[in-house]
Amino acid sequence: MIAGFGIGLIAVLGLAIGSFLNVVIHRVPAGRSVVSPPSACPGCGSEIAWYDNVPVLSWLLLRGRCRTCSMRIPVRYPLVELAGAGFFGLVAALLLPPVLEATTTPVLVGHLLVLVLHLFLAAVSLALAIIDLETHRLPNALTYPAYPVAIVLLGVASLLIDEPVLLLQAAIGGAALFVFYLLLALVYPGGMGFGDVKLAGVLGFVLAWHGWGVFAVGVFAPFLLGGLFSIILLVARRVGRKAGIPFGPWMLLGAWIGIFVGEEVSAWYLGLFGLV
Repeated sequence: MIAGFGIGLIAVLGLAIGSFLNVVIHRVPAGRSVVSPPSACPGCGSEIAWYDNVPVLSWLLLRGRCRTCSMRIPVRYPLVELAGAGFFGLVAALLLPPVLEATTTPVLVGHLLVLVLHLFLAAVSLALAIIDLETHRLPNALTYPAYPVAIVLLGVASLLIDEPVLLLQAAIGGAALFVFYLLLALVYPGGMGFGDVKLAGVLGFVLAWHGWGVFAVGVFAPFLLGGLFSIILLVARRVGRKAGIPFGPWMLLGAWIGIFVGEEVSAWYLGLFGLV
């Protein structure tokens, strides 16, 4: 009961964060501030009132148009807000139970920090994936802050839950994945950008913190999923052989697959060979 209520609250928070992410997605690639000026209609320049900025509901009530000039508001806006709610809800379903089950204050705070870090990463992942799809860029303004946030929150959490080895494990994983993507970018510059390299480090850090099974699945999944998607597009003749397909969204999707089901998938795979 308490867990369900908490997951619901966090999902509502994700809805609000999704509304803010629409601003991030629109402004960050252009190098603009995400806090000023206030949001305004790009058609008529009218500042958007607070009651026209309620996630999803305002878009439905306005029938997807600006109140002042009737310019169409892309459906992407409510979809990003709903994605934020769903994403936050899934993260909470995975990581809120350890918080509620904690028997000491340090352990409770430790697991709470883990939850906060993953909610932050979920928001950054959603923004980066959409920006990369639209612009083929992974802005440093979103990637760089993820490093200190992940290191500090997971570092403190590791100490509070009395698992300091997890921090060393995370550092090894982050460095290894960064170097791996760096080598790929140097060997095949047209297929891997340095934005992917910078993103790889923080994803490797978080994945390895969860364990090497999670890390393995999170590293392999992007290449499997991205490769299959590329083959489908080629067979359907939607793209040419030299078309650039952004890899950032697949890195992010693969990492989250690792976080959510990596342990189960790796155990299943090892079990096929009788190794577990």
